Amino acid sequence: MVPVRRTGRWAAAVAVLALLALALDSVIRNEAFQWDVVASYFATATVLRGLWLTLWLTAVVMVLGFALGALLAVLRLSGNPVLQAVSWGYVWLFRSTPILVQLLFWFNIGALYPQIFGVSTVTLLGPVAIAVIGLTLHEAAYAAEVVRGGILSVERGQVEAAQSLGLGPWRRFRRIVLPQAMRSIVPPAGNMLIGTLKGTSIVSIIAVQDLLYSVQLVYHRTYEVIPLLLVATLWYAAVTSLLSIGQRYVERYYARGTAGVR
Repeated sequence: MVPVRRTGRWAAAVAVLALLALALDSVIRNEAFQWDVVASYFATATVLRGLWLTLWLTAVVMVLGFALGALLAVLRLSGNPVLQAVSWGYVWLFRSTPILVQLLFWFNIGALYPQIFGVSTVTLLGPVAIAVIGLTLHEAAYAAEVVRGGILSVERGQVEAAQSLGLGPWRRFRRIVLPQAMRSIVPPAGNMLIGTLKGTSIVSIIAVQDLLYSVQLVYHRTYEVIPLLLVATLWYAAVTSLLSIGQRYVERYYARGTAGVR
C-alpha cells in the first residue's frame, strides 16, 4: 500500500511556520518593544504588589461568587416558585448589565445611600471592597448557571437509586450528585477562573491598585507605555498558563472512569 501524499498539508504547515518565524523575529528585533525596560520592571516591588492584589482579588471573588452561585442554583432547582423567580431574576439582572456599569454603580452608591446602619458609605466601602462586591455579584450570576447545569447533567436514575438505598438528601447530594456534577462544572469553572483573573483589570477604573493599575502608575511617570504593558501581559500570560495546567489535572481527576479522558 502506498501512502497518500499530502502535499497541500505540508505546504500549509511550512507557510504557517514561516509566518510565525517572521512575526517572532519582528517582535524580538523591534527596538520599540524595549525588552531591556521590560526586564528591568518585570519583578519590581510595585508590579509584584499589583500582581498579589490581582491574585488575592481573583481568589476571593471566585470563592464568594461560587458560594453565592451554588445557593442561587439550589433556589432555581427548588420546587418553590417564589425562590425560583428570585434566582432567575438575579441571574437575569447581573448577566444583562456590563460589569463596568455595575462597578461604577457600586462606586457611586453613596449618592443613593449616604449611610448604612449609621456608618458613612464612603468610610465603609473603599475601592477594594467595592471591587470585591461588584465582581462577586457579577460572577455569582454565571456561577449559578454553571452549578445548575452540572447538577442537571446527573441522570435522574442516579438520584432514584440513592433514594432506594435510604440515603438522606444531603448525603445523596454529597456522595452521588456532586461528584458526577463536577465533571460538567470544572471545565466552565476553570474558564471562569481565568476570565476572572483577566477581568479584574477592570477595577483599575476605580483606582484599585491591581497589576494593570500598578504598571499604569509607572508609565504615567516614565512614559514607557509599551514595555510596561508588556510587563502586565507577560504576568497575565504566566498566571493563566499555570491555571490552565491546574485545570487540566482537576478535570482528569473528576473524569476518572470516563472513556476518552486525556
